[in-house]
Amino acid sequence: MRFSVFLNARTMSADADKQLIVDLEQHALLAGKLGFDAIFMPDHHFNGYMPVASDSYMFASYLAAKLPDMHFGFSVTSVPLHHPVRFVERINILDHLTRGKLLVGIGSGTTPEEMIGFGVNYKDAGRIAEENLEAAEALWAKQIDDAPVELTGFHQGRVLQRIAPTSYGPKHARLMPVALKESSATRAAVNGWPTFIPAFTPPKIGGTDPLSHVTKHFGNYHRQLLAAGHSDATVADALSWTTHSYQCVHLAPTDEQAHREVQEILTDYQEAIDREAAFNAKAEADDANKKTDRTGHALTEDWMATWCLYGSPETVINKLRAYQDIGIGNILCGTTTGPLTAKRLAYANQTLELLAKHVVPAFK
Repeated sequence: MRFSVFLNARTMSADADKQLIVDLEQHALLAGKLGFDAIFMPDHHFNGYMPVASDSYMFASYLAAKLPDMHFGFSVTSVPLHHPVRFVERINILDHLTRGKLLVGIGSGTTPEEMIGFGVNYKDAGRIAEENLEAAEALWAKQIDDAPVELTGFHQGRVLQRIAPTSYGPKHARLMPVALKESSATRAAVNGWPTFIPAFTPPKIGGTDPLSHVTKHFGNYHRQLLAAGHSDATVADALSWTTHSYQCVHLAPTDEQAHREVQEILTDYQEAIDREAAFNAKAEADDANKKTDRTGHALTEDWMATWCLYGSPETVINKLRAYQDIGIGNILCGTTTGPLTAKRLAYANQTLELLAKHVVPAFK
C-alpha cells in the first residue's frame, strides 16, 4: 500500500498567503525526506482553499525540481475550467519534469463560486468536462500532418500543428477519474488508469459506514479493469495507485490526544467553511448554479467517519487494514486540513513523522 500527502491547507486572510506557500514547501520536503510516495494538490480558486491551488501545476513543477524521486498528482483538476489546449500542454510539460511520475485527477468540479469566476454555469460543468476530455484526447493523438483539431464546444479553437512538447512516454500521463459515476469508472478501467474510490454518495456527502461505499465503488471499477484485457503490469500499476482519500488525517501518540487535537483542527476548518458560506450563497443565486448535494458540519459523526482518519498509530493501522483487504493501493492523507497556522503545521508534521515511523512500515 502506498501513502501520499495531500496539500489541502487554507488561509484566513490575504496576509497569510505568503507564509502558507513557505510552509507547504517545507511540509512537502519533509514528506519527501520521510519516504512518502506522492504529493497531491487540489485545483481550486478564490475561496482560500490553499492559495497555491489556483495554479497547482505551477507549484508541482517547482516542487518537482526539489523532489526528483516523488510522484505528483492532482485531487482533482476541475476540467471545465481549463481550456483543452492549455490542459494538455501543461500536463505534457509536467509529465517531462516528473519523468513520467504524474497522476492527473479529473472531475467536473464542486463549487459554483469557482465556476462563475470562469464563466461556467455549475449545471453545465459535467457536459463541458466531457467535451474537454474528448478534445484533450484528440489533441494528444494529433500528429503534425493530421487534419486540424477543431474545438467547437464551450472552449473553442483550431489546432493546426501539434501539441508541444509531446508526452514523456508512448502514452500521455495517467488520468485519474473519480469512480463515483459509472462513466468515470469505465473511463479509468478501459484506459488502464487508476481511479479515486469515494466514501460518499450524494446528495448526502457523509455517513458512518464509509467502507461499504468504498467496497462498492472499488468492486465495480476492479471488475471492469480486469475485463478490459490489459497486461498484468498495467493492471498492477493501476491498482497500486487506486486511491482512497481522507480530507483530514491526524495522528498522535494516543487515541485521546489525537481525538482532542483533531477536534481543534476541525473547529478551525469549520470556521473557514462558515466564512465562505456567504460567497457560496451569492454564487448559487440563480438556478443555473444551484448545488444538488450538501456537505455536513465537520464536527458531526457523519462527516468525521467519512472524511477523517485519526488516532494513535496502532488505531490507524487497524482502520486501514480493511481498505488494504479490499484492494486499495494508495491512501491519500490530507495532513494540512484547515487554516495553516504555526500550531496547525506542527500537528501536520507530527502526523507525517508518526505515519512514516509506524504506519507506513506496517503496509510495506
